[in-house]
Amino acid sequence: MFMSRRQNDFGSGSIPRVILSQSLPLMLAQLVHLLYNVIDRIYIGHLPEIGSMALTGVGLSFPITTLIMAFTSLFAYGGTPLFAIARGEGNTEKAECFLNQVCGMLVYTSVLLFFVALFWKKPILYLFGASDTSYYYANEYLRFYIFGITGSMLATGLNGFINASGYPRYGMMTIFLGAVLNIVLDPLFIYVLHMGVKGAAIATVISQTVSALYALRFFFSPENPYRLRHDYMLPDFRYLEQMIPLGVTGFIMQGTSALVQILCNVMLRNYGGDLYVGVITIINSIREIFQLPASAISSGSQPVMSFNYGAGKPERIRQSIRFTTLIMGVYTAVALAAVMLFPEFFISIFTDDASLTAPGAAAIRIYFAGFFFMTFQLGGQAVFTSLKKAPQAIFFSLLRKVIIVVPLTLLLPGLGFGVNGVFLAEPVSNIVGGLACFLTMYFTVYKKLPAETGSLNGTDR
Repeated sequence: MFMSRRQNDFGSGSIPRVILSQSLPLMLAQLVHLLYNVIDRIYIGHLPEIGSMALTGVGLSFPITTLIMAFTSLFAYGGTPLFAIARGEGNTEKAECFLNQVCGMLVYTSVLLFFVALFWKKPILYLFGASDTSYYYANEYLRFYIFGITGSMLATGLNGFINASGYPRYGMMTIFLGAVLNIVLDPLFIYVLHMGVKGAAIATVISQTVSALYALRFFFSPENPYRLRHDYMLPDFRYLEQMIPLGVTGFIMQGTSALVQILCNVMLRNYGGDLYVGVITIINSIREIFQLPASAISSGSQPVMSFNYGAGKPERIRQSIRFTTLIMGVYTAVALAAVMLFPEFFISIFTDDASLTAPGAAAIRIYFAGFFFMTFQLGGQAVFTSLKKAPQAIFFSLLRKVIIVVPLTLLLPGLGFGVNGVFLAEPVSNIVGGLACFLTMYFTVYKKLPAETGSLNGTDR
């Protein structure tokens, strides 16, 4: 079942090859994982007569699903680099403890989130921008989706550890199985069984559960040196106090994304009505697709940098930063050109409603104007997280979303920009936040890495 030892050694071999061997399977896994939600939206958006409003309703549930991912990141985003560093140090027991602490916290948190969503979903959805019309579809989707919270958190959270163990192909299969199942079940439940929006949610729950079970199988295997053990899953603050500061970065990135989604929904409903809530739902879907390869490259580089940090190999960290920045920059430039030239095509993937096409195309061109600068945000964040620079990672997560996007989203519509002000906040934050993050990383981390192998042993680790 497992690959050779050489394949999961990040301390030797070509850095581009090592990072790509991590990133490409991860990219495919994330692409397939993205299909969980994107396929739902495509099928829902093309429902006869109700498609546009149903898509708007499902879009209102995005902040809730994003918050679920935020809590997944709080533990997994913090535990994964520490797991990789422990592997680089050769400390198997320590690595295993981080794995088990994350798994336990994901289960406990998922149960808590289930009950919060179960009992308070109606006021939450109205707070997030629902109208009386769109609430019906949002509730139809969410009341079934919440039964898959545990599966979703385990599948996503444990996948990072599978990749950090050096087995990205197995990690890819973990997500691939569930996503293929979702693609098959969606049309069955939505159209054949005439279940509509709730059918999409049920298909997603089943698929996420299958992914979670496959991930658990990996860590319960006797062949795996890093195993899940029930007695290690009880909260241990010796490990949590190390994980959570790093995980706060991922939590803030996801949590602030949820906050921005909520504000966008509310402001667009107030200034443009339900139609523009549908537009932002489509834009968010397109953004997820285009951002995915860059995010996968960033994520694939993190265990490589963390491993070499633990192993005391600073030159391999520098090579990782240079290669990751270059390849993400090339990709984001190409992606930006594609979305600017063909916005109507990407809209047509999600809806055939002509009333959404013209305003959607104009909004996409504004929203994606600063997409290239995501290279610098993702690159800087990856370095800070990989090398245990939690304060910097947290600050730059807050800078882009909370300090820049939130005020602009609230202020620009009232300053004469109308709905365009909501979409304009994104490129401004990408440019300012991305450059600030990367330049700080370059001068405070990259330039100060020691020249010789082994020199990291004397740094703050």
